[in-house]
Amino acid sequence: MIKQKYRVVGVMSGTSLDGVDLVLVDFCFEKGISFTIQAVETIPYSPNWQSILKKLTTIDVSTLRQVDEDYTLLLSKLILRFIADNDIKDIDAVCSHGHTALHQPDLGYTYQIGNLSKLSKLLNLTVVCDFRTQDVALGGQGAPLVPIGDQMLFSNYGFCLNLGGFANVSTTIQGRRIAFDICPVNIVLNHYSRRIGKDYDKEGDIAKSGVVNQKLLKVLNADKFYKKSYPKSLGLEWVNSNVFPIIDDFKIDVKDILRTYVEHISIQIAKQLSIQRDTKVLVTGGGAYNTFLMQCVENQTTHKIVIPNSTQVEYKEALIFGLLGVLKLRNEINCLSSVTGAFYDHSSGNIFVP
Repeated sequence: MIKQKYRVVGVMSGTSLDGVDLVLVDFCFEKGISFTIQAVETIPYSPNWQSILKKLTTIDVSTLRQVDEDYTLLLSKLILRFIADNDIKDIDAVCSHGHTALHQPDLGYTYQIGNLSKLSKLLNLTVVCDFRTQDVALGGQGAPLVPIGDQMLFSNYGFCLNLGGFANVSTTIQGRRIAFDICPVNIVLNHYSRRIGKDYDKEGDIAKSGVVNQKLLKVLNADKFYKKSYPKSLGLEWVNSNVFPIIDDFKIDVKDILRTYVEHISIQIAKQLSIQRDTKVLVTGGGAYNTFLMQCVENQTTHKIVIPNSTQVEYKEALIFGLLGVLKLRNEINCLSSVTGAFYDHSSGNIFVP
């Protein structure tokens, strides 16, 4: 018998390497679907783990498998700490994204560490995870996966725009949900901020002090990815080969790199938002706190930009991975072919029990 109420822990780690986002959320399916967030926390990565996660695309398979084992153990400790600190009882499942190590769906593979079956045994809880692999096997991009949550939980917005390591957007066109990655965001901005001793460019103040390098901007905007039709997605490998070398070739000050890249982001976002007439855009993810970036986006579009409360800004993706896990438990569709390009809609992920 399918339940009407679920209490789950959603777990998310993104490419910006801020840390592990955890959210305790209650879902109710009695009248449509509603949710109540009960507790949230972001646990930062240690410098050592940040260093390891940055290099995932460059290590050999045997090393990657060991990192997977170690990362699964780390996740278990962080999740158990979150559960203990919040005195959480009666959990139906832990619903975890893991952390993307490799993502090249056009070559037929994707790999998230932290999705091993042993996580369930370490936690002594049901775990739902590994949401991307099946979609790639079905011909999809394996990303983005959040749009079904946008559709079910935030349908009163014309667009849901997430600004994390990458910018991705979802919207409904002619009755079909579509979504895709737009361009890198924090994965690039944080990379160059660290060159001058900053973890990130707070509120975009460093970028604001720079000037746009028009030649660099033109080269960035000319990348063939931006001409591809959706569905499409990006990974760290693409940034390492298509973004960092180009920027580094220009040998310009960090403040000018940041200013130019913010302009690039805002242009690419505005271009994709133009597929709808004036509407509301829900903006979440760490990039929503980059005041200067948000000003640049607003300058490029006539849509109403809406930044919700900090809990939704920071934990919307973890919240929705919680939902994806619940939908899997209910054997309901949690992955849309209109979004990923898979052969058909499906219920993706693995369910592990202790």
